[in-house]
Amino acid sequence: MNQKPSMAFVGASWLALGAGMFGFLIGLWRSEMLLNEKGFYFTVLMYGLFSVISVQKSVRDRLERVPVTDIYYGLSWFSTILAIVLLTIGLWNATLLPSEKGFYSFAFLLALFGAIAVQKNTRDSQTVETN
Repeated sequence: MNQKPSMAFVGASWLALGAGMFGFLIGLWRSEMLLNEKGFYFTVLMYGLFSVISVQKSVRDRLERVPVTDIYYGLSWFSTILAIVLLTIGLWNATLLPSEKGFYSFAFLLALFGAIAVQKNTRDSQTVETN
């Protein structure tokens, strides 16, 4: 049974993605970090968003019996874990207040969750429309 996601869930998903992503980016914009540090954190955010979308897509494809190679599936998971590890190492070694480190951590995780949920909703909506 394919059911279209509710507008409340779609809205909450986009809100989570937007709050996490824009919160993270506004925090970077207002920070007193060097430009190369801001670039590192921005790249990790974008890499993380892309990798969780790849994980969600490849997991869903496998559930629906759409062929996904083991190498792509593994690289998607590896990329997601790597993005989280890179952020963790970067924040661990950063000269930021603990509250700032927590802010970036939670904004990053909220953005990743939002990206997964938005991708799921998009896929669910397309599946319902084609049936």
